[in-house]
Amino acid sequence: MENYAGHLISTAQARSGLSLRELGKRAGTSHATLHAYIKGLKSPSMRTLSRILNACDFALDFSLRRRIRQNHGLARGDELVEVLKLAAQFPTQFSDKRKKSRKLPIFPQG
Repeated sequence: MENYAGHLISTAQARSGLSLRELGKRAGTSHATLHAYIKGLKSPSMRTLSRILNACDFALDFSLRRRIRQNHGLARGDELVEVLKLAAQFPTQFSDKRKKSRKLPIFPQG
């Protein structure tokens, strides 16, 4: 989304029930500036964005996580393929006759 900050402000403002003028007063900025943020004509700093969302009684939370590209040396896409192969080995239903004789896959020791 190109104008993510504007979308957040617009959503928070709508959900708070505040008019742009009311929000501007609470956030310490003009309604014209808020309108420019919402339309993507201006971009607020992170501090300003947080202050505006706080004025709507919302918080903005961020987290930075390392992207997992491999698990135990196996690429994430390949890991998914292996999980799907394993899942395919499990029957979806058992009739009463088959319950006693079903054979489930043996998990490898890791």
